[in-house]
Amino acid sequence: MFDVAPQQDSGLPMARLDEPAPLFEARSTQGRIRLSDYAGRWVMLFAHPADFTPVCTSEFVGLTKARDQFEALDCALIGLSVDSVYSHLAWFDRIEADFGIRPYFPLLEDPSLAIAGSYGMIHPGASSTATVRSVFVIDPHGTLKAMVHYPMEVGRSVAELLRLVEALQATAGNERVAPEGWSKGEELLNSAPATDAEAVTAGGNWYAGGTR
Repeated sequence: MFDVAPQQDSGLPMARLDEPAPLFEARSTQGRIRLSDYAGRWVMLFAHPADFTPVCTSEFVGLTKARDQFEALDCALIGLSVDSVYSHLAWFDRIEADFGIRPYFPLLEDPSLAIAGSYGMIHPGASSTATVRSVFVIDPHGTLKAMVHYPMEVGRSVAELLRLVEALQATAGNERVAPEGWSKGEELLNSAPATDAEAVTAGGNWYAGGTR
């Protein structure tokens, strides 16, 4: 038998897929930022455990190098950590000095963990001030469409984050689905039939591919 510790109710709204993303307002490296400022755009909100750490720095360099690709998708990036804006700015200076590029996206401060708590970013096995490597993709209507969580020890793949946004955009507003390893430009699948009549109409290979 596994011992399961009871979960404590934080009293905060928890982020759930296909529901409105929790709203927030916070100071950032680009001034005060509100989620509502990005209405009508795709948004990728991502958290990192701490400034000036090796894995986080590699991710920020990778995300900055992919600026043109995210902008082509009209997807705004918003970073977040518990560290202060002053720490963020000093970290940006160090990244620019060491790698010749400066992160272009805003990086929020969340010292009270209010945003991290509302999105469920707190790492259960870490200190009270650390957040897991979480990614949240929000559509132009403010709906949370994807959540991805990584441990603090493993960096995220920028290529996979781009693929995720591309797949969400390709399947938005229709009944098509993206199969394993789908890349932009490849064929989408029909969604699974919900009734026997739909299954008969689709034929025996409804799961194999094709678009409506």
